Amino acid sequence: MELRLIPNTTLKVSPLCLGTMTFGTPVAAPEAIQITHQALEKGLNFIDTANMYEGYTRYVGSPGGVSEEILGQALAGRREKVILATKVGMKIGPADDDQGLSRRHILREVERSLTRLKTGYIDLYYMHKPDAETPLAESVQTFDELLSAGKIRAWGVSNFSAEQLSGLLALCDQNGWRRPVAIQPAYSYLKRDIEADLLPLCQREQIAVFPYQVLQGGLLTGKYRRSEPIPANSRQLEKPAWTLPLTDELFDKLEQCQREGQQLGRSLMQHALMTLLEQPLVLSLIVGIKNAEQLDDLIAAVS
Repeated sequence: MELRLIPNTTLKVSPLCLGTMTFGTPVAAPEAIQITHQALEKGLNFIDTANMYEGYTRYVGSPGGVSEEILGQALAGRREKVILATKVGMKIGPADDDQGLSRRHILREVERSLTRLKTGYIDLYYMHKPDAETPLAESVQTFDELLSAGKIRAWGVSNFSAEQLSGLLALCDQNGWRRPVAIQPAYSYLKRDIEADLLPLCQREQIAVFPYQVLQGGLLTGKYRRSEPIPANSRQLEKPAWTLPLTDELFDKLEQCQREGQQLGRSLMQHALMTLLEQPLVLSLIVGIKNAEQLDDLIAAVS
């Protein structure tokens, strides 16, 4: 697969990024390791995880770490082939300092992530969400120190608004701290609000965009039909809280996507993915899969 350069770095990433939020449950470790190896063999070099990920068993404050541990096993002997991203900031325990972007929490969690991932460095380290309880300068300075220490090669943010990202960039420039190079927003054909402000900002500032929820939990794969039963083994059945309700308005949008795709010779899923990849600075799409067939379908859709 053609690799794309993240601006202001030497990191090149594939247009698909293997998301690992389901590693643990429903994708058990042996299958997750196999999927990771297959993804690398088929040209994906970009893998995304977080210190909180542990599959569908996740609840607010649960310890996380499962996905990172599985990747630590999967990447043994393969680490140099991968651009590896993880995140910090979500709640991963009962104590007050088991969340957020304080210096103490970041420094503790980066070491835990490195240990679980069995690596000496993280290629792309994200602030998982804004932290209103911690001065932003404290968080950014800590990330800058991690860069200097070689613990991380680049950093980014996730779930920041355009206004928050703009303020963050100004803070970096004012203090001489290295800027974030990427942002990870929720973005799909069905959820396009970032096109109004965040995407133009990223284009102006040369910030790479790595969207998640690009298929909206499988809704944009083409397997859902109006007035038909919910597909077996779908996220609508396994984890309905993680996807959108099946309303007439939703099916109207799915059918619109399908019509647009047909005019361009694309399937619904292909059109949903390419609509995002054709946006400036959207360099790679984070996709979660449960088997090799899904991986092949996704690769074909963006080839």
